Amino acid sequence: MSAILNVPAVLRSYRLPPDFKAALERLLLDNVHRVHSRTRVSTKYLSIKTQEYRARAICKSFEELRGNGYELQSPYSLKTKHVQFLVDYWVKDSQTGGSIENKLTYLRALGTWIGKPNLVATLEQYVDRVESGLVRSYVAQTDKSWDGNVIDAAAKIDEIAKTDPNVAIQLKLQAAFGLRVEESFLLRPGEAVRDREFLAVTRGTKGGRDRVVPLELKFAVLEEAARLANGYTGSTIPHGRTKKQWKERYYKVLKKHGATQKGIGVTSHGLRHQYLQQMYERLTGSAAPIKQTGARPDRETHLAAMQRVVEAAGHSRATKANAYLSTVAMQERLARKTPVVRRVEAEAALDAAQGNKSHAAKALGISRQALYRWLERAAEKQ
Repeated sequence: MSAILNVPAVLRSYRLPPDFKAALERLLLDNVHRVHSRTRVSTKYLSIKTQEYRARAICKSFEELRGNGYELQSPYSLKTKHVQFLVDYWVKDSQTGGSIENKLTYLRALGTWIGKPNLVATLEQYVDRVESGLVRSYVAQTDKSWDGNVIDAAAKIDEIAKTDPNVAIQLKLQAAFGLRVEESFLLRPGEAVRDREFLAVTRGTKGGRDRVVPLELKFAVLEEAARLANGYTGSTIPHGRTKKQWKERYYKVLKKHGATQKGIGVTSHGLRHQYLQQMYERLTGSAAPIKQTGARPDRETHLAAMQRVVEAAGHSRATKANAYLSTVAMQERLARKTPVVRRVEAEAALDAAQGNKSHAAKALGISRQALYRWLERAAEKQ
C-alpha cells in the first residue's frame, strides 16, 4: 500500500480550534491521498509531497479565514463567500496567478470531500486576471531545451558521469524518454520495459498519471540504467540514500558542473523540452514553433502530433504541449517585439561581455536564443 501523510503532525503547525481541527483531521485522513480529477478515476495514491502541499494549503486557508473574522465552526461550513475572500486576500498579498490556482485546486478537492463539488470555481470567476496582473501564459516564449541554448547534452552528461554516473544516467533517461526528474529517479529499468516498443512510466508521475513512451530502439540507455540500478529497490537511486537525500545530491552535482539556469543557462528539465520538441519534428517533418524556423505542417498533421506529444509528456490536454513547443502565433508576436540587432552592435556586446552570450543578449535587449540564431546566420554568411 502507498504511504499516507502523517496528518496529525501537519495539523499541529496550525492554530485552529480543537473541534474544528478534529473534523479536518478526519477529512484529511480519509481523502488527502486521493487523486482529484473531473475527467478520470484513479485508485493510485498521490505522492507524500503532494499530499502535504494539499493539506498545508487547506489548513492555511482556514487559518487565514479565522484570522480575518470568519470563525467557521467546521470545515463543512466553507461557502462561496469564503473562497471569494481568500482569492481577494491572496491577490492583495501579491501572490502569483499560478500559486492562487494551485490553492483553488486544493480547495476544490476539499469541496468534493464535504459534499460541495461545485463550491470552488475557476480563478477567472473571482477576479479579472488582466486587471489583477494574474495573466498566466501556458505557451512557451523561450526555448528551454539544451540544443536550443547551444548546449551539447551528450558532452555535458559525459562530463557529469565522471563525478557521478547515477546522476548522468538519470539525465540520459530524461533525454531519451522525456522523463521528469523524479520519474528518472524512480524508474525501475528491470520492470519498466513491457515490450520492445514501449516504456512504462508509473513511478513519480505527476498526479499519479501513468503513461507509456516509445522506446525507439534506445535500449543502450536502459541497459546502462539497469547496470547501475539499486539491487534492493530496482531504481537508479544508490543504496543507502533516501529519495530526499538523493535529490540533494543530484542538484549538488548539477550545480558543480554548471548545469543550472545561472550556469550554462539550462536546467535538467530542458532535456524533457528537447525530447518533446524532437518528437514533434519527427512526427510532422517541421521544427517545433519555438525554434522559429517559420515552417508549418498542415493542420491535421500538427494536431495529431500535438496529441502524441502531450500523451508522451503525461498531460491530459493537447494544449499543454504548447508549454514545450510554443505556437507560431506566439513566436511571430515576440519577433515583432524583438529589436533588430546590427552586426556591429552584437559584436560589441559580445566583446563587452567577454564572450558571455547570456550577458550580451541581455545588454542587447533580446533573448539568448535570438542571439544564438543571429550568430548562426552570421556564421553561414562567412
